Amino acid sequence: MNKVILMGRLTRDPEVRYSQGASQTTVARYSIAVDRRFKREGEPDADFFNCTAFGKQAEFVERYLHKGTKILMSGKVQNDNYTNKDGQMVYSVRIIAEEIEFAESKNAAGGGQGTNAGGYSNGGGYGNNSFGGGAPAAGGTGDGFMNIPDGIDEELPF
Repeated sequence: MNKVILMGRLTRDPEVRYSQGASQTTVARYSIAVDRRFKREGEPDADFFNCTAFGKQAEFVERYLHKGTKILMSGKVQNDNYTNKDGQMVYSVRIIAEEIEFAESKNAAGGGQGTNAGGYSNGGGYGNNSFGGGAPAAGGTGDGFMNIPDGIDEELPF
């Protein structure tokens, strides 16, 4: 079994490219920093992973993810080894994204109003997304919820 689950923040804006040919495919490359649970003096506080998403997932990455966005993703580990120009073998791994979800709201990330619940997976369309943005609704509290005036209970549809 080859399965990895990571939660971290993008270290830079994703690089997005489009393959050439009859069936054009979107390819997004990005890296995430994953905090280490236990930190020891003299060791790094985080690990950095290079990730790649293809197709609809790559389009999701291009549209909604940017440097600093906290995501939860699952995928598989793939060797990304190559021989450099000096003839030396360079060993590395890449995470191939299978599922990507937001791990915090826009408010928590310092963005606009609304929440980023959901994401995109190979299993099919978007999950419980509510990609809010802009100003809060009338009577908004700034936390993504609207204040409901007293005495209006009988008019609510739920």
